[in-house]
Parts: sequence; C-alpha cells; structure tokens
Amino acid sequence: MTQKSYITLKGLGSISPLGATPQEVNKAYLDAASRIYLKIFKNYPAPAAALSPETEDHVTALRQENKMYKNLDRTVLLAMHAARQAITQAGWHAENEIAVNIGSSRGATGLMEQYLEDFRNNPAQLSSQTSPTTTLGNISSWVANDLQTEGPVISHSVTCSTALQAIANGFAWLQSGMATRFLAGAAEAPLTPFTVAQMQAIGIYAKEPVHNYWCRPLNAEKQNTFVLGEGAALFALERNSENQLTIDSILLEAIGFGFEKITSKTGISREGLNFQKAMGGALQQLPAYDQTIDAIVLHAPGTAAGDAAEITAIKAVFGENIPVLTSNKLLIGHTLGASAALSLEYALWILENQKILKFPYPVFIPEQQNPKVIRRVLLLAAGFGGNASALIIRKGI
Repeated sequence: MTQKSYITLKGLGSISPLGATPQEVNKAYLDAASRIYLKIFKNYPAPAAALSPETEDHVTALRQENKMYKNLDRTVLLAMHAARQAITQAGWHAENEIAVNIGSSRGATGLMEQYLEDFRNNPAQLSSQTSPTTTLGNISSWVANDLQTEGPVISHSVTCSTALQAIANGFAWLQSGMATRFLAGAAEAPLTPFTVAQMQAIGIYAKEPVHNYWCRPLNAEKQNTFVLGEGAALFALERNSENQLTIDSILLEAIGFGFEKITSKTGISREGLNFQKAMGGALQQLPAYDQTIDAIVLHAPGTAAGDAAEITAIKAVFGENIPVLTSNKLLIGHTLGASAALSLEYALWILENQKILKFPYPVFIPEQQNPKVIRRVLLLAAGFGGNASALIIRKGI
C-alpha cells in the first residue's frame, strides 16, 4: 500500500517589528508589548509598526553586502533576510532545487514612490533602475538569485490574502510532484507617505491609542483602529511520507478559499460569506473523526466592519463551539500581503509554546478559556475584492 504523503513545514524565517531572529521573536511574544509607535510621514505623524533600530541594522548590512543590492527595494531585502533564515533552518543547500513563491500586496512601494517623485521633478533623468526594481516579480527573482537556487520562481499579489495563496501554491506543487522543496511566503514594506495616506483616505486608520494599544482587533468600542506595519516571513515546505513524521512535525493539513461579490469598496459583507466559504472548504478536508480546531488566528485588522464580519462568519461555521480567538496585529499592525505569513509564524509560536496572546482591552466577544492542549490552529486572511483564505496547521502525527 502506498503511504499517504504530508506537506510539512521544515523551516521558517522572518523579519518584523518583533525582531530579526527566532530568539527575538520569541521574547517579543512573551513580552506581548505593542511595537506600534508614532512615525512621521511627510511632516505628519501617524502610528505605524516599523522595524526597531537593532532590526534595521540587519537590513542595512544586507544592503551593503553587494553593490547590486543597494538599488533594491526594501521589500526585496526583507524577503532575502527571511529566506536565508528559512533555508538554513530547513537544512537546505544552494545546490538543491527549490521553487520560490513570494507574494506582496504593494510590491516595491518605497522605490515606486521615490521614482515617481523623481519623474515629476525631472522626467528626462529617470533612473534606468526604475523598471527592473519596481516590478512585482523582482522580489522572488532576487531571493532566488541571492540563494542561487534552481527551480521555478513565482510572484503574485492577492492583496491581504497573498501569503496564504503562496502557501497554497507550495501545497499544490509539492502534492503534484512538480517540486520537492518549496519556499513560500510574502514581504511587505508599506510604511510610506502615500500608502499611509491611502489607508487614511478609506477612513480606517487609528487615531488614538487605548491603554497603549493603537491597533485593537475586535475592540468593544467598535472603532476603526487599523495600523500599517512592515515585515516578511517565508516558509520552507517539503512533502514527507508518514514514516518521516515525528511528534514535532508541523503539518499543513488543509487550505480553503472563499469569494463573494463585493458590496463595498473594500469587499466586506456583514455575514463574512467569503470567510465562511474559506473555513468550510478547509474543514471539509480534515478527517470526519478529527476536526477539532483549538485556536483561530484572526485576520481582524482592527476595522470595525471587517472584524465584525469575521466574527459573524466564525459563529456561522462553529456555532456555540467557537475556538479561542487571537491575533498578533495588536503588536505589529497590519502588514497587508505579509500579514498572513506573520500570522503563520505566530501560529507556530502558539503550537511550540502552548500559549496564546490575550486581548489586553475589552473585546466584543465573551472571554473564552484557553484549551489545555493546542494541537491544531486555523488561520484566516482576507483582501480587497471579496477574497478570503483559511489555512489549518497541526503539530504532531
């Protein structure tokens, strides 16, 4: 009998306001202190979750390694840092054939704004670097170049569902046998004046902190508390047979997608139909005798309408048996296309430490008891246009 195969997570790498190493990220979650502070954007202050000066040193060092790296967008450098960590943790080598799929909602945001400003000031002197360094595809391409990998290189943008779509691609490629190793995730560096202004124009940006927290998913006041953050997280995925699994293996069990016709500029319905479809599709892939979800890492970016729709969808799917709900956005804000990648990193931290961040402010759902053992976590993501994704991961055989 042919053994069943599983998609496993062999390594991860990240860089965010939480830090640039696994040790720093672990300490940040244990401290559970918000990394959101006021930042100046073109003489106007706005809350944002930026890299700390110590973490920024890693980006600076990477940029200085190679003269060609000096022209790359910040998004690319964040992805490169995370990629190096992920393949090292996985034990992969450059000679291995590795498929690379890195997504981003906004892409080369910083360089695009800079070159547009240059064009306005002097159209005849636009840098020859403008086009090659601002294409979305240059993120995955430069990561593959830095790692000297062999294999397909993929880039995409599905707004804030981008990271889970990359994971889904890895899942499909590995299951089909089209790849043996797959590096998937997302990077985002949206802390620029124009991008912040776009979010403020929608009317969702946070205006003041409450108890030192600017971003407050599910807040009882039902106020918009959206805050932008930056970061990247990448995951080394492999296909393994059952006899290769251990009690510490991290399995990607199921991925579901949902879509609904948009009724507003942000594509949110009160019922959260896209979330319902995504969760339902993922849960159907679990064994009928074992479908317990111990925790849900929410998309919940701190928007009153979006957070409420997500909770409505969860109640529709789980009824009275709602798993414990949590989010890391109160610490690092919303990193757009990279948000679900950093949510996955948080979910892995939950499984490893058997701990869950509690909301330090009143939320509009009843307080729930943490499960004694956390074995399976569901993650949610949604983006403009009516799309949603759900990923279920499990620890152990």
